[in-house]
Amino acid sequence: MKRLITVLLLVITGFFSRMHADEGMWLLPLIEKLNIGKMTELGLKLTAEDIYSINKASLKDAIVIFGGGCTGEIVSAQGLLLTNHHCGYGQIQNHSSVEHDYLKDGFWAMTKEEELPNPGLSVTFLIRVEDVTAQVLAAVKDGMSENDRNTAINEARMAIQRKATEGTWYSATVSSFYNGNQFYLFVYERYNDVRLVGAPPSSIGKFGFDTDNWEWPRHTGDFSVFRVYTGPDGKPAPYSKDNIPLKPKHYLPVSIKDLNKGDFAMILGYPGRTMRYYTSYEVDELLKITHPNRIKIRGIRQDILMADMQADPKINIQYASKYSNSSNYWKYSIGQKAGLERLNVKAKKEETENQFNKWVNADAGRKEKYGEALSLIKNATEKRAEYANAQQYISECFSQGCEILQLSQIASALITAMKSGDQKRLSDLSDNIKKNIAESFYKDYNAPTDKKAVKAMMKLYRDDVPSKFHPDFYVNIVDKKFKGDIDKFVDDMFARSVLSDQAKLIAFLDKPNQKILENDPVYLTSNSISKISTEVSNNLRQYDQDLTRGRRLWMAALMEMTPDKTQYPDANSTMRLTYGQVLDYDPRDGVTYKYYTTLKGVMEKYKPGDYEFDVPQKQIDLYNRKVYGRYASPKGFLPVCFTTNNDITGGNSGSPVINGNGELIGLAFDGNWEAMSGDVAFEPDLQRTIVVDIRYVLWVMDIYAGARHLVDEMTVVM
Repeated sequence: MKRLITVLLLVITGFFSRMHADEGMWLLPLIEKLNIGKMTELGLKLTAEDIYSINKASLKDAIVIFGGGCTGEIVSAQGLLLTNHHCGYGQIQNHSSVEHDYLKDGFWAMTKEEELPNPGLSVTFLIRVEDVTAQVLAAVKDGMSENDRNTAINEARMAIQRKATEGTWYSATVSSFYNGNQFYLFVYERYNDVRLVGAPPSSIGKFGFDTDNWEWPRHTGDFSVFRVYTGPDGKPAPYSKDNIPLKPKHYLPVSIKDLNKGDFAMILGYPGRTMRYYTSYEVDELLKITHPNRIKIRGIRQDILMADMQADPKINIQYASKYSNSSNYWKYSIGQKAGLERLNVKAKKEETENQFNKWVNADAGRKEKYGEALSLIKNATEKRAEYANAQQYISECFSQGCEILQLSQIASALITAMKSGDQKRLSDLSDNIKKNIAESFYKDYNAPTDKKAVKAMMKLYRDDVPSKFHPDFYVNIVDKKFKGDIDKFVDDMFARSVLSDQAKLIAFLDKPNQKILENDPVYLTSNSISKISTEVSNNLRQYDQDLTRGRRLWMAALMEMTPDKTQYPDANSTMRLTYGQVLDYDPRDGVTYKYYTTLKGVMEKYKPGDYEFDVPQKQIDLYNRKVYGRYASPKGFLPVCFTTNNDITGGNSGSPVINGNGELIGLAFDGNWEAMSGDVAFEPDLQRTIVVDIRYVLWVMDIYAGARHLVDEMTVVM
């Protein structure tokens, strides 16, 4: 009987361990040593070298950094690339107009000649990773100040990067891990000709918009399609009509086989940032400063933008991407703040700190080595609080909240050119501004909308931020000239500035005048803000050394304190792998969420004419006739999304979700509301990745959009 009970306990323990997410975003070169055994148990059929290799084609050769903050994957021998709709949203918006509204109607290139170039967009492939910790720390000596330590480290990093790229067109970065305790070299290859191939209408690609963002059940077809091009020689090249589609080292086959609970799932991508080793003091800063500020400031501005967007189709196109970029992390902050409080994360961090204090004080050597770690973090975090608060308000209210102030950089450049007395320099600069300003700024700018936002942001800053952090334009101009009336001040600024209107700026450039520009109200206001911003930043920097040292010691202590636990590094925008399973979850008592959603759920959420939940008529017709093609589940429905227990964060958007055979089964695009605290504290019972099912992606391409030629490019596994 005892033996039977023991066996049952082992089975039950094994079962429940598989039901938990496997915490960690792992470095690819370490998979063989740390992860391959567990991954194989869960259903992986590949070797570690099939995933990451510098000697042969592997999965990592199909994964790219898409733009500056997403992930994408190559899915054909002709460089076809998939990423999220919200990752390609800026490019889709940039190509849209009232006459050709690709945000509303979608876009599909039926030939390669119809594919649309995207200046400034690039994709980046990982070539190799190398542990260079010993080289980076070779010149670091005990007793060094943080400044001297950083100088020695940065000199070593630069030398390693130069050596790694000599004689190549590659780029290289030495990245810090474990808060400066380890360092790895990443060598990359970048391609700059990336063309838009297809995108569903936003009523599919962003179905649910803000209401459904970070939520499950989800029904969003969050994907877009691009193609990578090379020069005729196969090497990276700027856009040219003579370029040819990329011939990748590896591309992902696509599986349309049915998914079941417990199926193996791994994700490769570029997670941006996690803070899993934050202390209670840093969590407190998130709860009291970072999240409340972001929620309040962005919420006010977003309401202004949305009102104008809904009133005018042109403004909707102009501000769609800006609004989306703002609202995503606005809602993230709402969710993370609530999650940190609900799950009592600060108290859990304090428990770890209490364990640390007992451990470190039990040994004189430990106390000497690590004893100051927590006090350094605590003192720096608490003393910098007022400056961190002011800096965030400066960034959110002025830098991000007042678009017109961005143009002060043009004024500064023009003034510098005029002061130089070099007429050719001034003429060339003026011509360049004329040539590029419409596309770079005014194309997606509406002055009346911005004026409303500027008024709100300037009032909010004055009301919420202590007067010692106020830019002097409040007293010197708003109070003295406009008797404290911010509305009148802003009206005057927009009326008089040569920067507030494209035609006015171009007319000024035809006859530039230094005195006019030096007295321009936008230029003067921006300079006033810049002065206080510099002052705040300088005050913040005085705590950087203690905070950096404290975090490094804290991380090193945690690794030494728990030697049996493999500590994975925080995300830092380098390629990582996370593995787990297709799973449902229980968000609260008495409620279980299935691991998949279907097209039926789209129709249940459908609200005719609603900007978040409208559905294209063609999609309704196809649903009513049950035209699902080969993409239907054997159970009779068309799958839309599913959940896994993989460990992801921002930057993983667009990442491939891959089965045990190395085949693409979906695109990761979100996390779930119940585990929004996950960037700070992983929640194994709740943490889920929300994925758009590749079968829905292909159905939209093939049957909804009629772009079967794109599916035919792929290797589809049935």
